[in-house]
Amino acid sequence: MAETVIVNILDLIDSIGEEEVQTILSGFSCSKNKEIENFVRKNAVIFAKKKMSVTYLVFDRNGNLSSIFTLAHKALEINCRELSRTIRRKLERFSQYDKIGNSFTISAFLIAQFGKNDNYQGADMPSGNELMDYTFGILADVQRDIGGSLVYLECEDEKKLLDFYTGEPNLFRVFGERYSEADGVKYIQLLRFI
Repeated sequence: MAETVIVNILDLIDSIGEEEVQTILSGFSCSKNKEIENFVRKNAVIFAKKKMSVTYLVFDRNGNLSSIFTLAHKALEINCRELSRTIRRKLERFSQYDKIGNSFTISAFLIAQFGKNDNYQGADMPSGNELMDYTFGILADVQRDIGGSLVYLECEDEKKLLDFYTGEPNLFRVFGERYSEADGVKYIQLLRFI
């Protein structure tokens, strides 16, 4: 694969300006998930400037935007009903247990957005696993600097997505689900220890 460059959106804003970054993002398309497309085009810059989340842009060596991923750090409540004993034991080391609610509260890294640009014409589009490797490369640096041990994400309840996230080499585990009335979508919640 050709050389890729992964750029923090805040660094890109500092180097070329917000207007130019917004122009780059306006060309991002994700027909498989319009929520990702809308986030990149309308909210990635705003969320980054507010320090709510940071989007990383993946460019090929010619400066073409191929894909993105967005990371955040959030408190997460995990109900114990659906957890295996192994996961419970691991969570006990890193979280606060609530006996009344039978749940753990933990500070976790969130992969908030994760997608490829349909408008990218290069032959060197990273695979989903390569994009996940880039994501975990950034998280490994953050973990080294500030700590943390859990990564989570939510995806639509679709077999192909679940197979990607739970299969080799990604190995996320399902820990719950939530239904978004606003979107009319059931989301499956997945976690992975790092």
